[in-house]
Amino acid sequence: MGPLAGTIVLEIAGIGPGPFCAMLLADLGAEVIRIERSEGPAGSRQDVPLRNRRSLALDLKQPAAVQAVLRMAEKADVLIEGFRPGVMERLGLGPAAVQARNPKLIYGRMTGWGQEGPLAPRAGHDINYIALTGALHAMGRAGEPPAPPLNLVGDYGGGGMLLAMGVLAALVERGRSGQGQVVDAAMVDGAALLMAPIYGMMARGRWSDARASNLLDGAASFYDTYACADGDFVAVGPIEPQFFDEMVARMGLDPKLFEGRMEPGRWPAHKALLAAAFGARPRAYWTALFADSDACVAPVLSMQEAPHHPHNAARGTFATLEGTVQPAPAPRFSRTPGELRRPPPLRGEHSHEVLAEFGFSAEEIEALATRVPAQA
Repeated sequence: MGPLAGTIVLEIAGIGPGPFCAMLLADLGAEVIRIERSEGPAGSRQDVPLRNRRSLALDLKQPAAVQAVLRMAEKADVLIEGFRPGVMERLGLGPAAVQARNPKLIYGRMTGWGQEGPLAPRAGHDINYIALTGALHAMGRAGEPPAPPLNLVGDYGGGGMLLAMGVLAALVERGRSGQGQVVDAAMVDGAALLMAPIYGMMARGRWSDARASNLLDGAASFYDTYACADGDFVAVGPIEPQFFDEMVARMGLDPKLFEGRMEPGRWPAHKALLAAAFGARPRAYWTALFADSDACVAPVLSMQEAPHHPHNAARGTFATLEGTVQPAPAPRFSRTPGELRRPPPLRGEHSHEVLAEFGFSAEEIEALATRVPAQA
């Protein structure tokens, strides 16, 4: 059932990093109850970040629904929310109100800018948060605008994963103190944290603020992508000399052509040589050539292709639940592995059963359920 089996999490429904954090906790065995608005689309069984939990629909503008959440919080271990600062307090569900009912509860807060600071009340999205950390500025080609890295750095790496780590740390600390606490996870903080190694390199004079002029940002000939004859790409990353030498040898290239390979001034010429070589053959040729090597060359797979790669298939990196292909739970545990237990719920699908499990009477359930959709 996963290492978090027996842990009860109340997720006040939001979008982006909050649901991703809840998915991580649910994948590891936590019983996550997603508390959603009573109105809106039914939802989708293919909404992967909502997997492994149940849905309870409540109208939190109604005092009875707020009291229901407070009552449920008495039995919960964690509550997570992703509203702007002050919204939960106005609903009557802020940390003070909830922890007054359950001092042991961990209250996780997911925002873009944090709970305080000049931008705290302002709207934003992933691209805005990473813009203020130096991360976005560092990504992209020379002479071109910064390239958005999907919304992985702010929303998910710097947001959802940061909140999940904070919740888990707070649960460990609660095991010693017996007390809950508030976890303030801001995407701007998390994105900055992900940049720690890069800031360290800059402090040592090993990183330039100029885009695409550094070891890991596509400037180096040995750390970039190259087009193949069929229009597909390979990713090349042999930073270490022994790996680079193996790549050159397997490609049948003259190693003398790559003398001084760590000198940035030689990178453009070296990239031209590698681009010509990779461009002469299709991706399948290079995939086969480097399949059993330490040359650090890999095919750039599409999302359609990735689940079928032999390594991903052997490890079960992707899984299929009710016809939907999706990443499998991670990381892996030797005794208590995470698992895919439930498909994403429809809005309010489990309202009746969840309220019953939390001790609400039939009359109370009926009163609350008049404002939620019928069970799917």
